[in-house]
Amino acid sequence: MNLHYKTYGGGGAPLVILHGLFGGADNWHGIATRLADCFQVLVPDLRNHGGSPHHAEMSYPLMAGDVAALLADRGWPAAAVLGHSMGGKVAMQLALTRPDLVQKLIVADIAPRAYPPAHREILAAFLALDVASFSTRAEVEAALAGPIPSLNLRRFLLKNLGRGDEGRLEWKMNVTALAGNYPRLLLAVTAPQPFAGPALFLRGDRSEYVLAADEPLIHALFPRAEIRTVASAGHWLHADAPEEFVRLVREFLSGEGCDNCPKPEP
Repeated sequence: MNLHYKTYGGGGAPLVILHGLFGGADNWHGIATRLADCFQVLVPDLRNHGGSPHHAEMSYPLMAGDVAALLADRGWPAAAVLGHSMGGKVAMQLALTRPDLVQKLIVADIAPRAYPPAHREILAAFLALDVASFSTRAEVEAALAGPIPSLNLRRFLLKNLGRGDEGRLEWKMNVTALAGNYPRLLLAVTAPQPFAGPALFLRGDRSEYVLAADEPLIHALFPRAEIRTVASAGHWLHADAPEEFVRLVREFLSGEGCDNCPKPEP
């Protein structure tokens, strides 16, 4: 699958950033811009999101394969890979099945285990809403207020709303495929063998996505993993604490980017 993507920077080593469920490349503009002085940053929309193609099938092996194909298309033999939430599982799957493609792995606020279905109400709200019948984004936001009471969450989700060729509102993401494949997105990543490369797992101190009970599995699959906690951050830790997030990413990838990239203090 030919993924839509955005690029930042022109020098340094390659870095791929993978977004989470209901997200897209645009969500990572600020972080990618901050890292562009040190890295060639590639931020794709994963399948069924943003500007990337829609497909009825969706799984972590398939999405890891999409990223592998993108690297090959760009002529990158390998890259550092950073993934958040669902994108973190895609990054883990890629590292576990194609370790030759992943120089260093960064996983933001997700563990390799299976998760409970926390997004069913959101998906049900999307499926129940005929967005083409609305005239404005404000009308769609108001219609979602009941099933999705959080204003911040609604506005994040509405970044997926666009207008088609005829000017009608439509979801840029493939809502039908996301709902149909949602049980597969809850599954643990599969591992033919552990990933022997360097790995950094970042978790928010106000998030429950990566627990102490997850650490044995993380270390079993990623023996060189370092687990760090970001203060004053929830699941969207890169949005809650962007400066600290970038600092930790730079520190971990130090030596992989251009010469002006800040090095960690001794």
